[in-house]
Amino acid sequence: MAEGKQNSNLRQAIDFGALIAFMGSYVFLRFFQKMDSSEAIIQATWVLVGASAIALVAGWLLEKRLAPMPLFSGLFALVFGTLTIFFHDPNLLKIKITVQNLALSAILLGSLVFNKAAFKYLLGSAFNLTDAGWRGLTLRYGLFFLCVAIVNETIWRTQSDDFWVAFRGGLWVASAAFGIWQVFFIMKHLIKEEEPEQSA
Repeated sequence: MAEGKQNSNLRQAIDFGALIAFMGSYVFLRFFQKMDSSEAIIQATWVLVGASAIALVAGWLLEKRLAPMPLFSGLFALVFGTLTIFFHDPNLLKIKITVQNLALSAILLGSLVFNKAAFKYLLGSAFNLTDAGWRGLTLRYGLFFLCVAIVNETIWRTQSDDFWVAFRGGLWVASAAFGIWQVFFIMKHLIKEEEPEQSA
C-alpha cells in the first residue's frame, strides 16, 4: 500500500513536471531570448511533447499499466502538441484544453443519463465509494471539466499568449484545489472495508 502511494505521488510529480517544463521553456524563450509569443509557445511545445511521452513511460514503469486518466491526458498532449509543431499553429495547443475537457465532461455527464458513473471506471480501484458517491463525484467533475473548457475557450480567444500560459499554471492550482475539496465528499461516501457496499 505504501509503495503504491509512493508511486502515485511520484507519478503526479512527473505529470506536473511536464507542465512546469513547458511553462519554464516558454518563459525562457519569451523573456530571455526575446522570442515572439506565438513562436515561443510552438518551441516550448517540443518540451511538452517530450515530457508527456516521458510521463506515459514512467507511469507504465511505475504501475505496470496505464491508468485511464493519465493516459487520456497524455495522449491529448502528444496529439495536439504534435499537430501544433507540424502546422506551426499555437492555437492548436490552446484548444487542446477545450477539446480535452469537453470530451471528459461529455463522457461523465453522458454516463449519468444512462444511470452509470463513468468516473468510477476512470479512477479504477482508487476509491471504494457508494453508488451515490460515484454518481455525485461524476457529476461534480463533469461540471468542473465543462467549466474549464468554457473558461479556457474564453481566455485564449480574448487574452494574450502570456496570459494564457500563466492561466495554464493557475488551472493546475485550481484543479488541485478542486480535488482537495472533493476529499470531504469522498470521505462521506467512502465504504469501509468491513462493510458491504450499499446502493443508494
